[in-house]
Amino acid sequence: MWLPDPDSLLCFLSAAETLNFRRSAAEVGLTPSAFGTRVRGLELQIGEVLFERSTRKVQLTARGRALIPSAHAALASLRACSQGARAAQVSLTIGTRHELGMSWLLPEVDALERAIAGLRLSLAFGSGDELVARLRSGAIDAVVSSARLHDRTLEMLPLHAERYAFVVAPARLKKAPFAKADHAAEYTLLDIDPSLPLYRYFADAESAPHCVFAEQRYFGTIEALRTRVLRGAGVAVLPEYLVQKDLATCKLARLFPRVNLLADAFRLVHRKGDPHGDVLAQVASQLREIALR
Repeated sequence: MWLPDPDSLLCFLSAAETLNFRRSAAEVGLTPSAFGTRVRGLELQIGEVLFERSTRKVQLTARGRALIPSAHAALASLRACSQGARAAQVSLTIGTRHELGMSWLLPEVDALERAIAGLRLSLAFGSGDELVARLRSGAIDAVVSSARLHDRTLEMLPLHAERYAFVVAPARLKKAPFAKADHAAEYTLLDIDPSLPLYRYFADAESAPHCVFAEQRYFGTIEALRTRVLRGAGVAVLPEYLVQKDLATCKLARLFPRVNLLADAFRLVHRKGDPHGDVLAQVASQLREIALR
């Protein structure tokens, strides 16, 4: 008896959702060529055309639309079967940024396993986009993220508000003041990448001054940015949980303290219909009780 390949079903469902093979290939972590091969292979195995494809658009055929609920049901069954004889034990892998994982999640693994019967918890570290792609492909079970994801296939459970501070090393202020927008010309702005994902929490805030910096430099992770700011190499917007001790001990100082920076929120993100959704809800409930650090 022929059985469909789970990875091909995942590719099919992603393409059925986006109707864009290139975007779906990126979501599941495949090249467009490999993604197309998966879908064509599924069509050959089924003996039916699932998509009508042209150079301009992709559309589901009637057979493709009919396959969607069966594909969801098949994958849900496979995930449930993966527990096998160890049904009482639930093994979950949660993805997170390295800094947050090391300071917040890793110290709580044992406590979470004690609080939730049968839970066996593993962690995966990576960038936000990489982790979300692994979540969509089924490689991991959930992601702790503050990214604003607009995806109807994902469910987001609230955890903690994430607040930010625009900071500088006090020693750097002694060399050049930074009390008004014009002073930015003496400073380097540090951020994760050229899209300035952190600085936007300040720049887009109400009453924030428009600053033009001497230069912008990018260091990929928030811990790298914190290290550079502490060394006086520039200014940056950083999560308050990461720098609260530095602010309390005067290793860092706030810039424009009267500006209320935009806030965000951490969420536990998982696939809708996950057979372990109830356990993930318990994990989220426990994490809400653990302060960020």
